[in-house]
Formats: sequence, structure tokens, C-alpha cells
Amino acid sequence: MPHLTNEQRAELKAKLEAARKDLNSRLSQNDHYGMEESLRDNTGELSNIDNHPADLGSEMYERGKDIALIEQNELMLTRIEGALQAMEDGSYGVCLTCGKPISYERLSVIPETLYCKDHSPQSFVSAARPVEEQFLAPPFGRTSLDEHDDETEFDGEDSWQIVESYGTSNSPAFAEESEVDDYNDMEIEASSELDGFVEPFESFIATDIYGEKVFFYRNGVYRKMMSATEDLDSEDSLGTGSNTY
Repeated sequence: MPHLTNEQRAELKAKLEAARKDLNSRLSQNDHYGMEESLRDNTGELSNIDNHPADLGSEMYERGKDIALIEQNELMLTRIEGALQAMEDGSYGVCLTCGKPISYERLSVIPETLYCKDHSPQSFVSAARPVEEQFLAPPFGRTSLDEHDDETEFDGEDSWQIVESYGTSNSPAFAEESEVDDYNDMEIEASSELDGFVEPFESFIATDIYGEKVFFYRNGVYRKMMSATEDLDSEDSLGTGSNTY
């Protein structure tokens, strides 16, 4: 470590040892974030079998958070031990990838690092995706049949649209279609899939049993067609609401 003085090396070693002591103390004082206790101990229940799964939602969330914190602390301890070992064998302060000296400024901030800034593994965002995405692609996975020309039955996407029609946390501002302005039109591909009629105008035009007295209903489909085909004067002349002619 020719680029580090004895004082700098001693200061960095003191930081590493203090961080190691703090992590070990933190893990031991809180029983590894409560991981040494079971969910039964945390909830005070003799058995969780008869409970609704939602009753354990908070406990499951906290347990997942505890696991993440422990993994992070254990990873930091591993890096600290690696840095201290590198100090012992004389390789500390040199990048494991390129072999160039690591600046003291970088080491003073993250003394456990064994890499220079250009080759730090932590600076690279992993492009790996969950293997489940390969199984589920395209959206709705095996239950989506829109890509098959010979399939016309009710599929998984149609099931989701029915469920979504009862409401989601989305608003028209987050709709996939660009002209959605009503919560009733929030379903996927709602503007392109006609439900209950063949042509769009059939959803807002009706007559009586004798084919007379034409009714216009100002629904979402009507407004979209009017905004696309008529100017504002035509819209004003028809008024609002439903009319009979």
C-alpha cells in the first residue's frame, strides 16, 4: 500500500473495527431483529391455524423486513472482514479488478471497499429479471389467447377486465388509452372492445319499439365520437343529456 501512509492505514482500520463491533452489537442486542422468536411468540397465539391470513399481514411484513435488515448487516460484516483480511496480507487499498490504487478519499468514506470507483460491483444495476416473468410473458401468460388467430374464447385477460370493471386504485389519468375520461371506461382496451353492441354509435342511439323517436344518450362513446368528428358548434347544438327526435 505505498499510496497510504501508516496514519491513514491505522485510521481506516479503526473505522473498520468500530463498524464491525457496532454491527455485531446491534445484531446481538435485538436478537437478530426478532428472528430468534417465532410468529407465535410475537402474536401471543398458541396457534395461527384458525386465523385469517390477513391477520398476520403486519407480522409477515415485519418478518420480511427483519430478514432484509439481517442480510444487509451480514453482507456488510462480510465486506468488513474481507477488508481487514486484505490489510493483514498487504493487498488493501488496491482494486481487485484492475490492480490500481484506490484513492484515500474513497476509502475514508467506504473503508470496506476492495474496488475502485470504475469497477465497483455496487455501481452496476443487475439486468436479471425473475424467472417467473419468462413463464408469464406475454401478460396473463398462458391464459392470454389474443395472440392466436384461431382462439376466440373468454380468456384470462377478459377475466381481468370483468374484475377491473368493479374498480381499481387507478384513475383515468393512468389509463392505457389516451382518451379515457370516465372511471367506467377504465377497463383494458375498453375503447376498442365493444360490449353489447356491434358499432360504437349503437351504444348511444336508440328508438322505440316502432323504430321511431330516436334517442341520443351522451355516454363516453358518444363524447369520444363527437370530439373526433364534430366541431364545438355541432356539440353545442345537440345540447347535453338525452334528447328525443
